[in-house]
This record gives sequence, structure tokens and C-alpha cells, in this order.
Amino acid sequence: QVQLVESGGGWVQPWGALRLSCVAPGIQLSWHTVAWYRQATGKESERVAEIFIDGGSRYADFVKGRFTISRDTAKNTAFLQMNTLELEATATYICSVNHEHWGQGTQVTVSS
Repeated sequence: QVQLVESGGGWVQPWGALRLSCVAPGIQLSWHTVAWYRQATGKESERVAEIFIDGGSRYADFVKGRFTISRDTAKNTAFLQMNTLELEATATYICSVNHEHWGQGTQVTVSS
């Protein structure tokens, strides 16, 4: 069984920043596509960002240049740097490998 563990979520004020981390003991993340999804209460899950094996990445339109997905091969960790956060970013953020394996998620709450 593939296990993914996210961390870095929490409460943040509007315009603030958070850095989410995803670790996967037992697998090498650099050999797979890694994506971050988010799901807000009452809404469907949506893809936030994705990083491919070759290092390329793509983002949802709502990111508007404020988020950056990355991967540290040596640490076997994927990251999602989120800047200039808005209230709409409040959601559970979930790490995914190959869009098949999923973590439990880490909660992000943006409020004043």
C-alpha cells in the first residue's frame, strides 16, 4: 500500500503564505507524476498543480501565478508553495501520485 503524508497546512490570514509538503515512504516521487488537489466543503475536488517526471509543471487557472509546485529528489518530498492566499483557498489540500494514490490531506484555512 502506498502511503502519502501531507503537512504544512493551518490557519493563515488573507495575503499570507503557506508551504505544503508531501512525503511518500516506500516510493520514489521523482519517478512519478505528483499533483496537488484541493476540496472545499460542499465542492468537488479540483486539481491545483501538477509536476511531471521531467520536471515540467502545470497549474489551474485560479492559481494566477501565486503557487509553485516543486520536488526535492534528495529528500523525496514534493512541495506546494502558496502565496497571496485568498479566502477561496480554504480547503483540504491532498497530495496525489499518478492521480491514483492519495494522502489524507492537510487543512488550509484562510480567514481574518
